[in-house]
Amino acid sequence: MHRRALLIAPLALPAVARAQGAAFPTRQVRIVVPYTAGGGLDALARALAERLQAAWRQPVVVENRPGGATVIGTDAVAKAAPDGHTLLITTDNSITSNPFVVKNLPYDPMRDLAPVSHLVDVHQMIVAHPSVGAGSMAELVAVARARPGALNFASYGNASQPHLTFGALAARERLELVHVPYRGLPQAVLATVSGEVQLTLTGIPSAAQHLSAGTLRALAIGRETRSDRLPDVPTLAEAGYAEIDPRTWFGCFAPGGTPPALLDRLHADIAAAINEPALRARFVDAAGFTLHARTPEATAAFLREDLDYKRRLIAAAGIKAE
Repeated sequence: MHRRALLIAPLALPAVARAQGAAFPTRQVRIVVPYTAGGGLDALARALAERLQAAWRQPVVVENRPGGATVIGTDAVAKAAPDGHTLLITTDNSITSNPFVVKNLPYDPMRDLAPVSHLVDVHQMIVAHPSVGAGSMAELVAVARARPGALNFASYGNASQPHLTFGALAARERLELVHVPYRGLPQAVLATVSGEVQLTLTGIPSAAQHLSAGTLRALAIGRETRSDRLPDVPTLAEAGYAEIDPRTWFGCFAPGGTPPALLDRLHADIAAAINEPALRARFVDAAGFTLHARTPEATAAFLREDLDYKRRLIAAAGIKAE
């Protein structure tokens, strides 16, 4: 009997896993976005919520909880029940930058959050207000050298991608650039469009209309190859800055301790939504995102690599914990 039980047990595990997955969700699912509404991250979260609600037949709501360099919203998910009904869709700031730049971080991203999927890579551009008078990275560096401390760059928090990128640029070229943080990416872009600041880093979706209107100029983009949408904008590597990679990504996370079977169910349903043709047309063809939908295991491996990359970049930029 004992031997028979041992033989049957492995066969029973998938059935248990399926039963756990089938019981989810039993009520409203909340997706926390630790940024203000607007921008590519919020748009993707809402597009996914719409598709998941149809698949799960339960309400799926997006809750914007900005503040504290994404700490407030991220920590709320880290402390939520690990039952899949509270999820986090966020950027690398929350996971692989904050451990190095936020003093007394209230969560451990590798312990208190469980990766569901690496969703998206976003290829960001260095953009300038026309008043800067720069149409290339070389011209930007020349202007900054001639006017030390006169150029401000907008970010969306300490160690956000604009802060990392311009910090690394300033350190390499020995420039004086002034960091001005805003609550979110939309606010940073609008501040640059208005001339309140002169520089920022943003993706194609947030910048496209301003580039067309001539209220922003794109100087370089962080991609391996040029974007089909902006073929005249050189890559940072082409501009001579291959070591500066504004590596921005979006990911989905559950609270730490979420059962592996439930993580697999969440990933499968999110991957199906990500691969839906209308969503891909909106975010790949129109916005220029690179969609992944990596598995929880592949995402965990990616996070370990990105943590090492961010450690080196933050050190190079001279950014200190606050």
